[in-house]
Amino acid sequence: QVQLVESGGGLVQPGGSLTLSCAASGSISTINTMGWFRQASGKQRELVAHITFDGSTNYADSVKGRFTISRDGAKNMVYLQMNRLKPEDTAVYYCTAGMTYYSGTYYPEHWGQGTQVTVSS
Repeated sequence: QVQLVESGGGLVQPGGSLTLSCAASGSISTINTMGWFRQASGKQRELVAHITFDGSTNYADSVKGRFTISRDGAKNMVYLQMNRLKPEDTAVYYCTAGMTYYSGTYYPEHWGQGTQVTVSS
């Protein structure tokens, strides 16, 4: 099992920035990718970004150019730097860990408890 603990959520004004952090522990050798999903109230959960352990990244079109995912392998941490935030970025953000296979599709297998991000003036 892999345990994930998020931090860094909160309230931010439109146009502002926020960084989410996620600490992973447990069976890290069983995964090769970590990422972030989000779920807004009344909407389906969606992939925001993910990063493989060899450094490949993927972003949802809605966050490209504004969000940056990064990883510190030595600390088993993943980060999501969010800039130019919009009200539509308001959601619960979930840290995930799992596998990306040769097809390039990411399969999250482990989920954190989620952290709320609210973008509002």
